[in-house]
Amino acid sequence: MIDFRPVGYVIGLLVASLGVTMLGPLALDIADQNGEWPIFFEAATITILAGILTAIACSNGMTDRLTLRQTFLLTSLVWIMLPFFGAIPFVLGATQANFTDAFFEAMSGLTTTGGTVFTGLEDLPRGLLFWRAILQWLGGVGIVVVAMVFLPELRVGGMQIFRSEGFDTMGKILPRAGEIASSISTIYIGLTIACAFAYAGAGMGRFDAVVHAMTTVSTGGMANTDASFGAYSASSHYIAAAFMILAALPFVRYVQLMAGSAQPIWHDSQIRGFLGVITIAVLLITSWVWGRDGNMTEAAFREALFNVTSIISGTGFSSADYMSWGTFPVVMFFFIGLIGGCAGSTSCSIKVFRFQLLLASIKSQIRQIHSPHGMFPPRYDGKTVSEDVLNSVMAFFVAFLLLLGFVAVLLGMTGLDFITSVSGAAAAIANIGPGLGTEIGPAGNYAGINDAAKWILSVAMFVGRLEIMVVLVILTPKFWRS
Repeated sequence: MIDFRPVGYVIGLLVASLGVTMLGPLALDIADQNGEWPIFFEAATITILAGILTAIACSNGMTDRLTLRQTFLLTSLVWIMLPFFGAIPFVLGATQANFTDAFFEAMSGLTTTGGTVFTGLEDLPRGLLFWRAILQWLGGVGIVVVAMVFLPELRVGGMQIFRSEGFDTMGKILPRAGEIASSISTIYIGLTIACAFAYAGAGMGRFDAVVHAMTTVSTGGMANTDASFGAYSASSHYIAAAFMILAALPFVRYVQLMAGSAQPIWHDSQIRGFLGVITIAVLLITSWVWGRDGNMTEAAFREALFNVTSIISGTGFSSADYMSWGTFPVVMFFFIGLIGGCAGSTSCSIKVFRFQLLLASIKSQIRQIHSPHGMFPPRYDGKTVSEDVLNSVMAFFVAFLLLLGFVAVLLGMTGLDFITSVSGAAAAIANIGPGLGTEIGPAGNYAGINDAAKWILSVAMFVGRLEIMVVLVILTPKFWRS
């Protein structure tokens, strides 16, 4: 029988911490004198009390370590409970959203998906805009900790290959997580501050600079305007592209850099592959737009760079409606969104390393067919890849594609058209944000889709953010047997 008390204790502390962060928007609304601060006071009170009472009720079962099953539960339940409480300000505040819309927005924020159901963002109180940014910022750093500490231990989707990075935590998940989180937080805060100053230097107001820095470094993509980055200067587009790339790189490399070792950054095949895909995609789309318009403009290159970086990193900002660029860029955006950034970053989707391992496996099989008596084990970063890692990666690919098809069918059953269903499923599972088409594309949002579709997408965001296999394990009867 699983002892839920250690899991409940940690979740209670995290919920209470989420309630404390609501005091930031509360203070901002008091400063703005817009009368919205009681909303955050009420939401913070509910959240803090619920978290503290849960932690107290479960404190007698706390131990210095979690079992494997408890770790699976904790990793999953955190991403359900936090959006539940994170939705409260949207229900009580100026948006007056129903719970479906509020939960969708909170889940989208904390999973750093970035899809929104709200319009007229420019007219919302700054406290609510700040709350959206806080959700994404917290979700971003949370994702890095999960990716670097928990998923390698849970042997999910090939992530166990990164246990060789010096973060072996078996049997010491909570203490080691705190140590790693401290290093990550320092880097994360530093990137956010640097990004905010850069945006301010590019002409953004202080509030916009801070909010967009939080949603850029988290690769979340929630903006303060309906036009997203189309409302800001050209220089801010280049800054955003730079910081989206930085946020999509493995944070373990920044930890090593802080320790005085820069060499791993230059030799990381993930980083080289990620930057290579961005370079090729930007050149192809820029050339396409130049050829279509017959005019080699800087704006075409800038928009290609910004939107390619935004989609592949899973940020979801947009500077233009790329649906109007033609068929080729749209298809390109769909597929690069499924590639994603690097493992151990705030980025999302399948991740570059899994494609590299897949290609290494294919290359090995081709050589084996050529020379049946030879031995050609797949290699990654100069090291032989174990069979359990390859099996885990292949299982992830299959699960991802099956889930994509399943969610798309469910969305189609709610009445959504084919393009909206397929791209919406991909955008949710890969935590990208915007889909394709006129409704949920870069010029639209998720406000107009039906409630059933929003719940399906909310679940898809949750499952995708947890690398799919974590949730599937919990759904098996064997997991619950003593």
